[in-house]
Amino acid sequence: MKCRKVRIGKAVFGGGKLAMIAGPCVIESRAICLRIARRLAAIAAEENIPLIFKASYDKANRSSVSGFRGPGIVQGLDILREVREKTGLPLLTDVHSVAEVEQAAAVVDVIQIPAFLCRQTDLLLAAGNSGKPVNIKKGQFMAAADMEYALKKVETTGNRDVMLTERGNSFGYNNLVVDMRNLLIMREWGYPVIFDATHSVQRPGAGAGCSGGDGHWAPALARAAVATGVDGVFVETHITPQKALSDSANMIPLRIFPGFWRQLAVIHAAVHRPKER
Repeated sequence: MKCRKVRIGKAVFGGGKLAMIAGPCVIESRAICLRIARRLAAIAAEENIPLIFKASYDKANRSSVSGFRGPGIVQGLDILREVREKTGLPLLTDVHSVAEVEQAAAVVDVIQIPAFLCRQTDLLLAAGNSGKPVNIKKGQFMAAADMEYALKKVETTGNRDVMLTERGNSFGYNNLVVDMRNLLIMREWGYPVIFDATHSVQRPGAGAGCSGGDGHWAPALARAAVATGVDGVFVETHITPQKALSDSANMIPLRIFPGFWRQLAVIHAAVHRPKER
């Protein structure tokens, strides 16, 4: 099915291309964020990966009030600005209120709507009006078909640089399941679809005041999503995932990133190989 292209720096989502969004769940510190970003930039250059760097300045939906949230919007955006200056990577971050959108849009290249907020009309309209590409994550409680309404809210602003991201659906308590049909359903509206491999293996609230997860399954689900025909893959990664301050159980280690990309690239090439007549 024909799909609109969304260009962010050197990354193109849609039009038969495959791109990646990757980075730590949250900005833990300037030093750690820059270390991860520099390593990702080096891997992207070596492996020719169209890559967008992702990190959150605030995780507003922690399971517990004591959960690590990040440095906040002012310091966080300063760190992201430095990531761009030092690495040249385009940036994506999530926003949680209308008041944050203008500040974030002044620094990052993509505004992301978190899954829990994908029905918030004012937030979607503010993101659309920012003039920046918008990535809407499908809520864990949403049928894929209902994401069309979130998409149309952004369309009313005139913004057509929109992407939709699958991240699994709630399946009983503390568990998610991925229905690969969702990728195809959301693709029917002509916009790029991204698969969030690491949040799809999350176990929400399954830890002691935090979420658990099965990060070792994320690469397999990503391979399946690329075989299904997605336009991009989203993963959270860290140099030492076990020490990460947020979503440590879901992340893939940076050391496996090059091989992980190569597998996805081979699958993508096979799926998009011209059919024999």
